[in-house]
Amino acid sequence: MDRLIEATAQAERSHFWFKGFRRFVVPLVASALDGKRGAAILDCGCGTGYNLGWLREHGRAIGIDFNWKALAFARERGETGVARATAVRLPFADGCFDLVTSFDVIYGLDDADEKAAIREMFRVLRPGGQLVLNVAALSVLRGNHSVLGGEVRRYTRGLLVDRLTSAGFGVRRVTYTNATIFPIVAGIRLVQRALGHHGSPREISVPPAPINAALSGLLAVEAAALRVMNMPFGSSLLVLAERPPRSSA
Repeated sequence: MDRLIEATAQAERSHFWFKGFRRFVVPLVASALDGKRGAAILDCGCGTGYNLGWLREHGRAIGIDFNWKALAFARERGETGVARATAVRLPFADGCFDLVTSFDVIYGLDDADEKAAIREMFRVLRPGGQLVLNVAALSVLRGNHSVLGGEVRRYTRGLLVDRLTSAGFGVRRVTYTNATIFPIVAGIRLVQRALGHHGSPREISVPPAPINAALSGLLAVEAAALRVMNMPFGSSLLVLAERPPRSSA
């Protein structure tokens, strides 16, 4: 996991995947908050803290992560609102956040911890609060990154919706993402499985500039399409869910 954190810190500003991810998720966060200013925001599994910068445009954003190296990177970039904690037992009172985000975290938890983390996110949200969640999708796409990231499962739309609704959430929107690069990802992961999985930081190193720009362009087109439609397949799943306005923890 430390190798993944180091590779992420080097790549997340300019790598096509991270740029595409932000194009997908930033509008969804804006939709979740629906113009609300000064929102209380928690990022569960904040990693290097990069996402806290743009989340803070919407309110008071803080982050938790269990990895010391990730928190060190976050603090090096000036993030002070971060702390070491686990999503399985969040150190916050009931109903104190308007928005909880969690990006590519719960797929690395075993079944019991995954369910506990989702319940905890529900608990710390205010009634009517929103959850924006991103996870790895489709088992056919297991590959080297699965080893590097400690991946326990990849989700289908049905599985993710079931896990959220079982915890009490109402799902407002769920879509696959990275559909435009799906054939490329699927081909690469097929070769990796044939050769045997080897987790390597090179998996998320920034490709040569022309390739990076081309793939970033494809994801930009997809991000524009996502404003009016959902994708039927992709390497990730992105969901917007709500703690019902009147519900018990």
